[in-house]
Amino acid sequence: MIIGSHVNFGVNQLLGSTEQALSYGANTFMFYTGAPQNTIRKEIDMNLTNEALNLMINKGIDINKVICHAPYIINLGNKEKPEAWDFSVNFLKREIDRIEKLHVKYMVLHPGNYLKQEVSVALDNIVEGLNKILEHNDKVMILLETMAGKGTECGRSMDEIKYIIDHVIKNDSVGVCLDTCHLNDSGVDIANFDSYLEDFNQKIGIEKIKCVHVNDSKNELGSHKDRHENIGLGTIGFDNLMNVINNEKLKDVPKILETPYVGDKAPYKYEIAMIKNNTFNSHLIEDITKEI
Repeated sequence: MIIGSHVNFGVNQLLGSTEQALSYGANTFMFYTGAPQNTIRKEIDMNLTNEALNLMINKGIDINKVICHAPYIINLGNKEKPEAWDFSVNFLKREIDRIEKLHVKYMVLHPGNYLKQEVSVALDNIVEGLNKILEHNDKVMILLETMAGKGTECGRSMDEIKYIIDHVIKNDSVGVCLDTCHLNDSGVDIANFDSYLEDFNQKIGIEKIKCVHVNDSKNELGSHKDRHENIGLGTIGFDNLMNVINNEKLKDVPKILETPYVGDKAPYKYEIAMIKNNTFNSHLIEDITKEI
């Protein structure tokens, strides 16, 4: 089982991320290279990077299964303000350059928002942006995240994800990140996850799935709201999420938790233990609260 969570990058960069992941009992993790809401970034410290890579080797974390997430402020879907779209393209290029220095090969990306434009126009804008970004990149794969369909999000259906992949020139550098909360909120019943995977394999190819965000949902099926819940405490449920995590077809795909903090306490150590034990802890919140 390749299981981890979102971790921080701000303290000691990749070394701090690795140490935090290990403290949760994880063997992979996901991080942002800076705050996802702004452009403030520190230079990559190669000494910290090399320490992190050595620690990963010693502790059994495969750098090839570590995930980076692109900033939220990137929007390739809308070109009403060309300068804003150009910024998104160039900023994502710089983020890719940063994770190449970290030896990380996967970057999860929210495809974009169409805002006041037509969805079909937005999808073509995303394709154009990815073509520019991937033109001179051979090391990093961009993973399009499945979205809940909140507001004007693109990537809310398998067909939209397929359209983007099919029209990117270097589509061998584009994969997919499934998000269980987003799938549920977009209308995909996780109780029928095997059927979803069969459909995905026919339309896109299951080999394109390189990451799964494992989150329960506060919302009913098809709500288009995107509100994550702790594992087993939402509308998807523990057993359905375990069926995703343990799915044989996704055995080698990293599973990443993005569940809510309890107060100011990360839940990941407790949730990862629960997942490894394959037993729902009905006292999850109570156990986390005891440490706050």
